[in-house]
Amino acid sequence: MNTGMDQDIFDQFIEQLERYVRERLIPAEREVIETDRIPDAILAEMRDMGLFGLTIPEEYGGAGMSISQYARTINVLSYAMPAYRSIISINIGMVCSALKNGGTDAQKAEWLPRLAAGEIACFGLTEPGSGSDSAAMQTFAKRSGNGWVLNGTKRYITNSPFAKLALVMARTTKESLPKNAHVSAFLVPTDTPGVSIGSSDKKMGQSGSHIADVIMDEVQLPADAMLGTEEGMGFAYAMQSLDNGRISVGAAATGYARRALDSALRYANERKAFGEPIANFQLIQAMLADSEIEIYAAEAMMQDVTARADRQENVLRKAAAFKVFASEMCGRVTDRVVQIYGGAGYLAEYDAERFFRDARIYRIYEGTTQILQLQIAKHMLREWAAAQ
Repeated sequence: MNTGMDQDIFDQFIEQLERYVRERLIPAEREVIETDRIPDAILAEMRDMGLFGLTIPEEYGGAGMSISQYARTINVLSYAMPAYRSIISINIGMVCSALKNGGTDAQKAEWLPRLAAGEIACFGLTEPGSGSDSAAMQTFAKRSGNGWVLNGTKRYITNSPFAKLALVMARTTKESLPKNAHVSAFLVPTDTPGVSIGSSDKKMGQSGSHIADVIMDEVQLPADAMLGTEEGMGFAYAMQSLDNGRISVGAAATGYARRALDSALRYANERKAFGEPIANFQLIQAMLADSEIEIYAAEAMMQDVTARADRQENVLRKAAAFKVFASEMCGRVTDRVVQIYGGAGYLAEYDAERFFRDARIYRIYEGTTQILQLQIAKHMLREWAAAQ
C-alpha cells in the first residue's frame, strides 16, 4: 500500500498549488503562447516547489507522493494551460516510473536525484513507422564488446528539445518475440555522441510544449545503460510507465475540462441576448449541465483508479478506461464551450478556441482511444475465457 505524503502536508501543498496556478501560471499563459516557451523564472519556481519529483522517493530527493496524490496534483496543475503539466509529467509518469520499477540501484542513484531536482527527461517509444505496434519498431541496439551500439529515430517525443536524458525503447533482436521480449530499454544521455534532436514540430495546440525527433546514429552505450540490465524487459517497463502516463493524461484532461467549463459559465452569465444573460436559456443550461455531469464522472474514475493503483492492484484496464473517458470527455466539453461562446468562440481573442485545440491531443497520446478500446476488450475477453 502506497500511503504517500502525510495528508495534512499534502492538503497544504494543494492549497499552495491552487494559488500558484491562479495567481502565477494563468496570468503568464499569454506570454507562453507568444513565445512558445515557459519562462525560465517559472521553471525555476516549479523546481523550487518540487514539482519535478512528485512521486520520486524521498531518499532520492522527491516528495514521495502516492499515485492518488500525484493525480490530484496533476489535476490541479492542469487547470492552467497544458504546457505546465507536460514539462513535468514525462519525467514523473514515464521515465521516473520506469526507473523505479526496473532500474538498478546504481541507475536510480544516478538519475532519480537529478530528475527530482528538475533535469528534464523524455520517453522514446514512438517511431516514424511504429507507435502502438511494437513489432514494427526499427530502432536497434546491437552488442559491441561489453556495450551496445544504438541506431534509429524516435518521433513525436515530448520534451526532447530540453531533455538531458532519453529513455529509449529499442530492439535487441531482429526476431519479434512473444510479450514483446525483443524490446529493451536504454538510458541515453542526450549529449552522447551520435544523438541529435530534430527541430520542434509545429502543432495544432499546446503552445509552450515541444515535440521533436530523437535521432541516434551509431550511439555507443555501456552495458549498464540498459535499464535494469535485463534484456527483453523494455516493453514491460514501458507498459508499466504508460499506466501512470495514462492516469496523468486523464487527470490533466479532467482539470482542463473544468477550466473550460468555468470559462463558459462566466461567459454565459456576462453575455446577453434578447435582453438577458444567455445563462438563462435552457439549451445553454443543458450544455453546462452535461459538461458538469461528465467532469464529475471523470473525477470519480480518477479517485477509483488511483486508489486501486496505490493498493498495487493491476490497473492496466482501468487506467486505459479512465484515459479514454476523460480525454473524450474533455473534447466534448471544450466543443460545447466553443458553442456557448458562439461566434466569439471561434476567435483567437477568446480562450475558448484555444481550449478546443489544446484538448484534441489528449485523445491521441499515451495510447489513442481506438488502441485502448482494443486493449480493454482484449483483457475483458481474456478474463472471461479464464473464468470459464
